[in-house]
Amino acid sequence: MDGLKHCHGDFIFLMDADMSHHPNAIPSFIAKQAEGAFDVVTGTRYAHGGGVAGWDIKRVITSRGANLLANILLNPGVSDLTGSFRLYKRSVIEDLMSTVKGRTYVFQMEVIVRAKQKGYSVGEVPIVFVDRLYGESKLGPTEIIAYLKGLWNLFCDLDI
Repeated sequence: MDGLKHCHGDFIFLMDADMSHHPNAIPSFIAKQAEGAFDVVTGTRYAHGGGVAGWDIKRVITSRGANLLANILLNPGVSDLTGSFRLYKRSVIEDLMSTVKGRTYVFQMEVIVRAKQKGYSVGEVPIVFVDRLYGESKLGPTEIIAYLKGLWNLFCDLDI
């Protein structure tokens, strides 16, 4: 959120800095946005042409389960709610930041759900997520519990 204060231009990309989101996918996001004048274009690991590389089965099941549960409870019409490689119209991300409450793993999901709730259009681009080469994932029991609490709070907040 602090980074938005330093951005210039009409569009803003959010992506992982550890090269899990490869910049070679950026032209696909730009083309998709231009094709439909989308307010948000999100990368998806779960559409044809997308995927993950370097994850063990536990991580795959955790990610798929988190997306399935969120789709059942929130019905946002987006295949990958927990991904973070996205292109936003500047005015849209600024508007969304005024209503988003989550600050951890639930943040990515909440941004898309609130965008759909506000009537913003969301397009999807298949991406391949590559697990980081250095460091370790912070995803553990504490983060999973925080995600479930955040999901529940969002579900209750939206009056679905």
